[in-house]
Amino acid sequence: MELRNPDEIRLAAAALASGRDDALDRLVWTGVFAPPELRDAARAAVLDQARSAGIYPASIHHLYVARGRGAAPLTFTVPAINVRGMAYDTARALFRARRALDAGAVILEIARSEIGYTDQRPAEYTFVMLAAALREGWKGPVFLQGDHFQISAKKFAAGREAELKAVCDVTAEAIEAGFYNIDVDTSTLVDLSKPGHEAQQELNGGLCAELTAFIRAREPRGVTVSVGGEIGEVGGRNSTAEELHAFMKVYLEALRKQAPDAAGISKISIQTGTSHGGVPLPDGTIAQVKLDFDALEKLSRIAMDDYGLGGAVQHGASTLPAELFDRFPKLATVEIHLATEFQNMIFDNPAFPADLKQDIYGKLRTVAADERKPSDTDEQFLYKTRKKALGLYKRELWSLPEPVRTEIGRALEEKFRFLLQKLQAGATRALAEQHAPFVPGSFPAVRASVGAGRSTEDGSGLSD
Repeated sequence: MELRNPDEIRLAAAALASGRDDALDRLVWTGVFAPPELRDAARAAVLDQARSAGIYPASIHHLYVARGRGAAPLTFTVPAINVRGMAYDTARALFRARRALDAGAVILEIARSEIGYTDQRPAEYTFVMLAAALREGWKGPVFLQGDHFQISAKKFAAGREAELKAVCDVTAEAIEAGFYNIDVDTSTLVDLSKPGHEAQQELNGGLCAELTAFIRAREPRGVTVSVGGEIGEVGGRNSTAEELHAFMKVYLEALRKQAPDAAGISKISIQTGTSHGGVPLPDGTIAQVKLDFDALEKLSRIAMDDYGLGGAVQHGASTLPAELFDRFPKLATVEIHLATEFQNMIFDNPAFPADLKQDIYGKLRTVAADERKPSDTDEQFLYKTRKKALGLYKRELWSLPEPVRTEIGRALEEKFRFLLQKLQAGATRALAEQHAPFVPGSFPAVRASVGAGRSTEDGSGLSD
């Protein structure tokens, strides 16, 4: 499948321009797995075609701000979907579901930690997502998001500037690649031992403002990157109105000092009782959680009414019971993050080759042995660590037989349709285009390879 020289890439690019889907598939494979000089040429050909077809990276900031001031409907919740494994097939399944439902208000995201363990730098992620949109006939804005661009509390304590630089570096890389939505996560630095909510949120709000100013100085002319803040680390205790007000006071005062005219955050992530990936029980099933829907609704309303934000964001939701998802739009939840279930659907699909799964599990027992807790059963350990296989076995997963990939894609598409319908995200394409038109000069260019100087540090961020 891989194109072997520049002449083959030129021929494939010409075939792509004439509508040949097989040429696109070969260019995508080459743009991911080929040596840098061929890879970059394949990416350029695909991105040029995507731009010509009316597909472009965009910011959801203005839609969220319109929501906050009552100029956009509150009838839907935007799903933010982490595409971890089999990225091209997974994204194609999502775009098929989106096209069928005309769902424009959808985010594709990858977390700081996922960039490392799935082996997907931002430029590759942008390329694959836009290629999938092109393959499935999508047109209009594509919202690409850096999820949990998170400060590690441990690394920050050991060296403030080094950890801050690591987050700034991946943020700058993401913006250059067309990620015009960035979730800043400094909630790890909330210090509940301090007296008073403002003191507890001081580092969180101050550093979130510093990173917002960093983003504003690097966003393309005419683009306002959608920046998200976070007041409570997912998996910790539930957030309160007092914490939200304290964070916003600290944040806004700090932002005014650092960048007086800069736009602030467009949404706020809170903790309501979930955890990333769910909590695996000894038999490998996931523990049920009690979600604090009252807090979610209350804080979302405060975010809109008092600060003009789009609302509150729900993390760690992909493993929640299916019957809960239609509640989020009713509670004015602006965004909901979904990741782990789609990964599970790949590994646990009956069509997934049993021998490959056993090979993966055997590898994890060795390479991830240090992550195993003494109390973990084999099922718990493998559930928590198999995400690491998405990068280790990336080529093998992309190379699964066509019938296997088709069956996994079919199951994913069905799930995506279900979620988009429950979250009322259908029929939002026109709204997305209205608030996120194409900005000349904002389409990302193909840059030199990661091997030419980019950091591949995978960070400490989380995803749902």
